[in-house]
Amino acid sequence: MARRSRSSREYTQEPKSEATVPPHSSSGHRGMHLPRFNHNGHEVTPGIEPEGESGRRGIHPLKFLKICFRSTSTMSMLVNVLWPLVPVAIALHFARPEWHLAIFITNYIAMVPAANMVGFAGSELARKLPKVFGVILETTFGSVVEIVLFMVLLKTSTGDSNVPVIRAAILGSILANMLLCLGFCFFAGGLKRSDQEFHPAISEAGSGLMLVAGMGLVLPTAYSVAVSGRTDLTITDGEIPGFTQKISRATAIILLCAYIVFIFYQMKSHDNLYGEIFEADEHRDKDRHKELAKPKLTLTECVVALIISLACVTLIAVFLVLEIPFMVEERHVSDAFVGLILIPLVEKAAEHLLAIDEAYDNQMNLALAHVLGASIQTALLNTPLVVLVGWGIGVGMDMNFEIFDAVALILAILVVGSFLRDGKSNYLEGVLCIFVYIIIAISAYFYPNPAGHGAAEGGEGGH
Repeated sequence: MARRSRSSREYTQEPKSEATVPPHSSSGHRGMHLPRFNHNGHEVTPGIEPEGESGRRGIHPLKFLKICFRSTSTMSMLVNVLWPLVPVAIALHFARPEWHLAIFITNYIAMVPAANMVGFAGSELARKLPKVFGVILETTFGSVVEIVLFMVLLKTSTGDSNVPVIRAAILGSILANMLLCLGFCFFAGGLKRSDQEFHPAISEAGSGLMLVAGMGLVLPTAYSVAVSGRTDLTITDGEIPGFTQKISRATAIILLCAYIVFIFYQMKSHDNLYGEIFEADEHRDKDRHKELAKPKLTLTECVVALIISLACVTLIAVFLVLEIPFMVEERHVSDAFVGLILIPLVEKAAEHLLAIDEAYDNQMNLALAHVLGASIQTALLNTPLVVLVGWGIGVGMDMNFEIFDAVALILAILVVGSFLRDGKSNYLEGVLCIFVYIIIAISAYFYPNPAGHGAAEGGEGGH
């Protein structure tokens, strides 16, 4: 507790002018609950944080569309230009089902603005909630696209046909966050300053949790590889997959418990520390006054935006997944590349844009919270959910990853952990993270499919 107090004093709290009482209020009303007003002079609704108060109620269609198009940053706004592709991609699936490549490409691109809308609506909703809970909820909404994709892959799987893609997508999502997104965060933040500092409560907890999560994900693979082909054991090769599944399911339950403990750690026992860190980070943004002055969505509009964007994401995910067999078998793209690179890149687009924008504005703690938080959610929440749901619907989903994927994950965790250890980042570390990710992507592109599947049929490689 003493350490927590010392960490809290590292930041100075500015007076919260957002929740003020108008100057004309009389001192004779001391016993009354006077209305609060935020930075824009809007009366704050009870239960809503001042920064998230829009000053409106219900739905205003024109304002709703205008605010959603502007989004959170210039990059996000540019992404919204792709929205016309969303109805085109959905219509193409029904009008020209034989155009497999066109359907895959249009739906792949359409996923970016749809996922961006999920992220924006989640961030608008997060503004209206307490700081720490808002960041966690925002990260969770960013993972909704991933959960939808995983569940669609499970449900559309013929037997265990989609299991290799799901396994690769799980690790690919973590790698895209930890190497590509974090690399761009380090690079963007280092463009205007020599070094960026971040709090050890964010970096140490995040890197430590990822190392533990990596061990949990990889150990079932290590077990399967270690006992396969052994002649001095009492179990046969035919029994190994069953034991690996049992280990995976037990590990999934333990990882879920670890995620619950982590949430309790952030929201209950150490919520003051995290709240002060995030609050101080927001005050580092020189354009904070512009951000606060922006028009905001109402609570109803946030819910409507989430419903619309999630509906689009779900449809696009279904159509995208249905074209994966064509891409693998006809276009000769390897399972490893589809799962490890293609799917994670598009599903995390919104989250990446938000974190990079925060790093550019010198809000490195918030950027790390989103990047590492998303990786932790994939490892401790999304992966266990997929394993347990697969168990429930009879799909043999387990954590028996390819050795290539498992080694790449552990090495990536070690690389990122070494960069986070000193509590500072610069553009060089960012570029190195991106280069590591490119090396993994190139290796995944040439990684062969299983025998008799896709491009591997006939003895060819994954290229």
